[in-house]
Amino acid sequence: MWLLLLLLFFQSPSSRSLLELENARTEDVSALLTALKDPDPRVQRLAVRALGRLERDTYREAIIPLLRAPDAAVRMEAVNALGQMRVSYDYSTLLKEEKNGAVRGVIYETVGRIQPVPNETEPLLLRGLADSDQTARVGAAKGLEAFFRLNSRTLKPSAETIKTLRQALRDNDTATLRELVLLALNAAGDKDADTHAVALRDPNPQVRRLAVLGSRQWVDDPSPMVRYEALKVAGNCERAIKATNDPSEHVALLAVDLLGSAKCAASAIEPLADTGLTWRIRAHALVSLAKVAPDSARSRLPKFVSDPIWQVRVYAASAAKILKDEDARTKLLKDANPNVVDEALVQPQDAIRALESNHYGLLLTAARRLKGTPELPSAVPQLLATLQRLTRDKRATSRDPRMQILERLREAGDARTIEQLKSLLSDIDPAVASRAAEIISEKTGAKVEAQTKRYLNEPLPPEKFMRDLDGATARIKMKGVGVITIQLFPEEAPVTVAIFAQLAEKGYYNGLTFHRIVPNFVIQGGSPGADEYDGIGPFMRDEVGLLSHARGSVGISTRGHDTGDAQIFVNLVDNFRLDHAYTVFARVIEGMDIVDKVQEGEVIESIQIQRKR
Repeated sequence: MWLLLLLLFFQSPSSRSLLELENARTEDVSALLTALKDPDPRVQRLAVRALGRLERDTYREAIIPLLRAPDAAVRMEAVNALGQMRVSYDYSTLLKEEKNGAVRGVIYETVGRIQPVPNETEPLLLRGLADSDQTARVGAAKGLEAFFRLNSRTLKPSAETIKTLRQALRDNDTATLRELVLLALNAAGDKDADTHAVALRDPNPQVRRLAVLGSRQWVDDPSPMVRYEALKVAGNCERAIKATNDPSEHVALLAVDLLGSAKCAASAIEPLADTGLTWRIRAHALVSLAKVAPDSARSRLPKFVSDPIWQVRVYAASAAKILKDEDARTKLLKDANPNVVDEALVQPQDAIRALESNHYGLLLTAARRLKGTPELPSAVPQLLATLQRLTRDKRATSRDPRMQILERLREAGDARTIEQLKSLLSDIDPAVASRAAEIISEKTGAKVEAQTKRYLNEPLPPEKFMRDLDGATARIKMKGVGVITIQLFPEEAPVTVAIFAQLAEKGYYNGLTFHRIVPNFVIQGGSPGADEYDGIGPFMRDEVGLLSHARGSVGISTRGHDTGDAQIFVNLVDNFRLDHAYTVFARVIEGMDIVDKVQEGEVIESIQIQRKR
C-alpha cells in the first residue's frame, strides 16, 4: 500500500503542468479533476484553486470531497472554490465539523457571498461573531459585510442582528473585525448615533472613516483619510477654504473642487488658480472658478490651454466646455496628447476626426459621441475602417473601443457593412466575436454563431523565470516622490507575478504614470495611454483567491473576468468589496507613506525586481 502511494506521489503532475491547465481555461478539465485525487496536498490545492477560478458550478461534486481533506490549506481552497462558483452547500454542518479556525473563517466568508442566499445565512454568520477563534470571527464579519452589501435591496436585517453587530463593535479588540462590522451596519442602513459615537473614537482611522460615512457628520481628525471623508460628506465653504491648506493633497484637492460645486466665493478660488502649490491645485481651481465666476476663469484660461503639462490642458478642456469657450476648445482639439483631445471632444464632427487615433480611450469616446447623431450614417465607412485597423493589430485590450464601434455599426450600418463583420466571427476576442454574431443575426435574419469561444492561450513565462521569483520583491521608484517596495506573491498569483516581473525588467513601466487617483479607494497606473483602456496586447488571466484587498495590497485592473491589462493599482484603504473579483499579486512592505503621496501624473521612473537568489 505504501509503495503504491509513493509511486503515485512521484507521478504527481508538476506545478507547472497544473498552471498550464489553469492558464488554458479549456473546456476539458479532466486532468484537473484527476489531480483533485492526488495524494500530494500541494497538487490538490493547485487543482481545486484552478477549478474555482473557472467559476463553473458543474464541478461542484468533484470539489465537495476536498472539504474534508486532511490538509487545512486544501480545505480552505475547496471552500473558496465553491464560493467562486456561488454554490450552496450545508455549510452549517461543515462548520460544526471543522476544527481549524482559519478554515472556519473562510467558510463564514463564503457563506456571505453565496447567491441566491441560502436559508439561515444571517443567524449562521451572527453565531460566527462569537466563534472561539479570532480568525474565524473576522471571517464571519467578512461574511456579514458581503451578505448585507450584496443583498441590501432585498433583505432587511432583524433587530436582533443590528443589536448583535452594534455590540460586536464595542466588544472586539481586532480592528479589522470592527471595521467589517461597521461596514455591515452601514450597508444595512443603521444610523444609531451611539454606535457612531463609539466608532468615531476608535483608535483605527479606517473605522473612524466608516463612522463618518455612516453618520455623515463633520469631524476634525488627525488622519487624512478621515478628514477627506468628513469634507466629502459634510463640507461647506468655510471648511473647504480652510482645507485648501491641508497637508494631504488628497484633502486639499477635494476642498478646491468643493469650492466650485458649493458655489463658494470666487475670491477664495482665484489665488489658488494663480499660485496654488501644485499644478493639480491650480488646474482644479480653474475648473471650480469656471463654475463660480465665468469671466474670471475665462481671462485665465489661455495660460492653462498652453501649459506644458498635458494633464493641465485636460483640465483646461474641462473648463472650456463649462465656459462654452469654442476658441479654446478648438485649439485643444488639435493637441498632441489624445487625452486632451478626449476631454475637449464634444461635436460629432470632432468624433469622426478622432477615429484616426490609435488611443483606445479617445476612440471609445468618439464612438460613444456618435450614438444617435445625424452624422452617424456618413461616419460608417470610417468606423468600419477603424474597426478593421484595430482588429488587424490583434490586441485583446482594444475590446472597449471595438465593442462600441460595433454598436454604432449595428445602429447605422447597411447590408454591405454588416457583411464585412463576418470576419469577426473568428476574432481573437470571444466577446467581440459574440457581439458580431449577434449583430449579423439581428440585421440579416440568418442565425450565425461566433466561432471563437475562448481567448487564445498565451504561453506561460519560462519555468525557471517563474521559479526564481519565489520570495522576490519589486522596488518601484517614483520620480520626485520616493520608493515603494512591494512583496510579490508568486505562490498565490504565479502568472500575474511573472508577467509583471517580465514587463518591469523590459522597462515597460518606465516613464508611465499613475493616471487614476481615487482617494480612500485606489491609485492606478501603468497605462501606455495614461487612461483606463490602453494596456498590453493580450489579456491577463484572473488569479483571484484567498488574498484580500487590504490597504497596501496591489492588484491588476480588468474590464471583466480574465481581462487584465497589466495596469496596477494599490489599495489606499481596505477594499473588501474587491475580494474574489480582482487579482491580488503583491503588497506594499515599505513606502506606504509614498503611496499616500502619489497624485495624478506622478511618473514611474523604474521598477526593479529583487530576487532572493
